[in-house]
Amino acid sequence: MFGIVRPCSHRLSEGLKAEWMAHLCGLCLALRADHGQFARVVTNYDGLIVSVLTDAQTGTADAARRTAGPCPLRGMRTASVAKGEGARLAASVSLVLASAKIRDHVADRNGLLRRRPVAAAARKVAAGWDRAGARTGAALGFDTALLVDAVDRQVGIEQLAGPGTPLTVITEPTETATAAAFAHTAVLAGRPGNAAPLAEAGRLFGRLAHLLDAVEDRATDAAEGAWNPLTATGATTAQARRLCDDAVHGIRLALRDVEFADSALVHVLLAHELRRSVDRAFGTATCAHQGHGAPGQGQPPQYGGPPQYGQAPAGGPYVQGQQLNGPQAPYIDGPVPPGGTGGGHGGHGGGSGGGEGGTPQFPHQPKKPRGFLAGCAAFIGLCCTCQMCCANHYEGPWSRKKREGCCSDCDCCDCGDCGGCDCCGDGSGCDCCDCCSCCDCG
Repeated sequence: MFGIVRPCSHRLSEGLKAEWMAHLCGLCLALRADHGQFARVVTNYDGLIVSVLTDAQTGTADAARRTAGPCPLRGMRTASVAKGEGARLAASVSLVLASAKIRDHVADRNGLLRRRPVAAAARKVAAGWDRAGARTGAALGFDTALLVDAVDRQVGIEQLAGPGTPLTVITEPTETATAAAFAHTAVLAGRPGNAAPLAEAGRLFGRLAHLLDAVEDRATDAAEGAWNPLTATGATTAQARRLCDDAVHGIRLALRDVEFADSALVHVLLAHELRRSVDRAFGTATCAHQGHGAPGQGQPPQYGGPPQYGQAPAGGPYVQGQQLNGPQAPYIDGPVPPGGTGGGHGGHGGGSGGGEGGTPQFPHQPKKPRGFLAGCAAFIGLCCTCQMCCANHYEGPWSRKKREGCCSDCDCCDCGDCGGCDCCGDGSGCDCCDCCSCCDCG
């Protein structure tokens, strides 16, 4: 899976997360249906934006959906997935651009592609994807020759580039390709007036994708002696960052001129997530999820200071022999039962137990760990169903403790970056954030 727009599930509301997954799975299944199983390897986060834009203009109520069967990458769950022209256009564009990426790596002699047999096989795969993308594009009225021509020009531009060459000269072919793809979503949606602003948004998105890829690969390319636009032109990180920031701002302005039926997911992906993609690439991102952010943004209280009312002292909540001034006071020598000091039934406080005459409530006993062989069997099952990667939570194969799937880890995000956003009314910022679920308002 590749792409620059990689939203963390903790930042999406349940509705937007379901929509995003519908487009991702719809792209994957459209690739399989039109081009075979192997074509699914080009499923990418950026390609699905073409499908999202198409649905956003037609309206989610009228969007074509179907129920897909269980898939290992969804933890063997069924799902409602996108289908129709938007998903097929996304598949066509993904194939052609993936082909371009392969040819670019072959030309740069990256990694294994330095070896002639591997490079020859990669060229053959790329040519096949070009033809497959062209077939699907033709069926949708989209001429992928424009994309292929832009890709072919890229090699010549890179060969002529040198110190002082503007970065925008090198990114132009990618800009042209993505502008054409974004603009054609207006044709599919029956809104030709949206073509011009979407082309502008696509042009800037292509510039951003090219530059962020160059920034992220700069160290690797230098180690391998591969061509990199920043190194070749002598551009500084600050210059690249300025171009990226301008592109993000330009995309937001262009989207204001687009007539959408439902812009919620488009806004999250192309307004908020692009900004985070830039921060991530340049190493300026912070994470507020699971206690990594600032206090008040999902971070649990930290022990170590003087005990406050209702808060445990340093060393944890249960310290023998230390007088507490909060609800823990009657339980100096032992743990506090759930519900605090007061009990519901016959007690003198809130809660369902733990007070005078109440029935104490105790935590569930942890499950007994599995043995070695049983744990191995559970581990195989979790791996084969991809739950260890893709499930939000799963049971540890040996310990039986609750675990989070690898893909649920947050590589993100201070979710308080809503300031000045259209969805936040007066632009004062959004503190109602369920990781930017405020953008569900559209």
